[in-house]
Amino acid sequence: PAGGRPCDAKDFGQGSLVCVCSATYCDTLDPVVLPAHGTYVRYESSKAGKRLERSQGSFQRNAATPDFHLTLDTAQRYQKVKGFGGSVTDSAAINILSLSKDAQNHLLRSYFSEEGIEYNLVRVPMASTDFSVRLYTYADAEGDFELKHFNLTEEDTRMKIPILRAAQAMAKRPLSLYASPWTSPVWMKTNGAMTGRGTLKGSPGDKYHRAWAKYFIRFLDEYAKHNLTFWAVTAGNEPTAGEIIFYPFQCLGFSPEHQRDFIAWDLGPELANSSHRDVRLIILDDQRVMLPYWAEVVLKDPVAASYISGIGIHWYLDFLAPIDLTLSITHHLFPDYFLLSTEASAGSYFWEPRVVLGGWDRGSKYSHSILTVGLGWGHGCATPLRPPWLSTIICPTEPQQLRDGLDRLEPGPGHEGGPQLEQELRGQPHHRGQQQGHLLQAAHVLPHGALQVGHGREWGWGDATSLRGGPHPCPAAVPAASSSPRARSAWGSLCPRGATAVTWSTRRSCAPTAPWSWWS
Repeated sequence: PAGGRPCDAKDFGQGSLVCVCSATYCDTLDPVVLPAHGTYVRYESSKAGKRLERSQGSFQRNAATPDFHLTLDTAQRYQKVKGFGGSVTDSAAINILSLSKDAQNHLLRSYFSEEGIEYNLVRVPMASTDFSVRLYTYADAEGDFELKHFNLTEEDTRMKIPILRAAQAMAKRPLSLYASPWTSPVWMKTNGAMTGRGTLKGSPGDKYHRAWAKYFIRFLDEYAKHNLTFWAVTAGNEPTAGEIIFYPFQCLGFSPEHQRDFIAWDLGPELANSSHRDVRLIILDDQRVMLPYWAEVVLKDPVAASYISGIGIHWYLDFLAPIDLTLSITHHLFPDYFLLSTEASAGSYFWEPRVVLGGWDRGSKYSHSILTVGLGWGHGCATPLRPPWLSTIICPTEPQQLRDGLDRLEPGPGHEGGPQLEQELRGQPHHRGQQQGHLLQAAHVLPHGALQVGHGREWGWGDATSLRGGPHPCPAAVPAASSSPRARSAWGSLCPRGATAVTWSTRRSCAPTAPWSWWS
């Protein structure tokens, strides 16, 4: 596009190209703008090397086309898109800060600024995770029920917080931060360890559960002192992991019944009675195979449900959990609660290579998830969709998956890779691989506030849906008709007469009736 700098391509022999971003050069994008009536803009990325290549064309009424015909109904509206984003883990921060100042600036601008893809969602771990180089919490003093010794660590004050503040300063709109704890302090846990099978001591309403609830408030308080406020918190990362014997990294076990009562007795009231009462609370934050059962247990309790805004899902067991048997049923049972895709990582299994720079197949997994889950729904919906059922966020936490473009610099899961971090060459270029490219494609043309609208189609495969623009006059995407439709990697923005914007997906949706304030 005019004014945008092209990708500085490099081939690592993995099937596709990556873009090199260094202290002296980084590719940029022009903002998505409204095409003239009757025209469309297409953004195309390909395995052969195209990266958000922009082209423009005109619609023809009743024109015969051999492979693709899309009919739009902008009066029929579906869910809105909250946005896209990533997570600022300890290892991500270590690697970002290992770059030179100029390279750091280019990296963050490519993700958060108008000349980049404008990520607007950021997951912030509460203390250590499997992407930390040490085990720690913010309240490791034994028996500190009043959290008098609660304190942020250097990982926060010297690493994550400066990065978040820099990203916020570059962003046109406020970032929506959401926090997730992996584990409580060990003195609160039944197994006395951060890893392995263990849950909170005692029962909801007791001193252990009250202290754990206050821990959330103290975290929000301390970040607020650095002018960082949060859109949401989750009740805990992957609570089912803490029910697994010998689980290898930080976890805290909860059953749905335990989470329900903890929220009703402790966490919900603590949030409601604090200065953070507007922070949204998200349950589950785990595999969607747990739905709808988990939601039924928690949300059918009126007290717990009154504190909750949404449900967080991960993708690692999606092959066991068809959408129609999980997300669709959950939405129909609880239409007033959003579903948010809070974490996804390609290449995270132990038998897979850690980093594949230029690996198109891994990137395709993100596109597939965005198209079938993030913008999709099951066929034959009969009830309104309210509020917007799913924000399209892909939240990287594993190195293989593109942790903010620094896949090659991430340590592996379970605290592996510490020496690897020490061996980094400071100030070297980073490489945005094809995993990032697939997210870039969607994030750039589907901004916060984009609204899905009705469609009809005649195409050789799949269904297509469409989006009505959010904050931009016409931000949206369509498959590039001139490229192979099966590649599913070409997106564009179009404005047929009478419409403001449209995009595509592979499933139909149900129309929302809830106000946009749910996502604000």
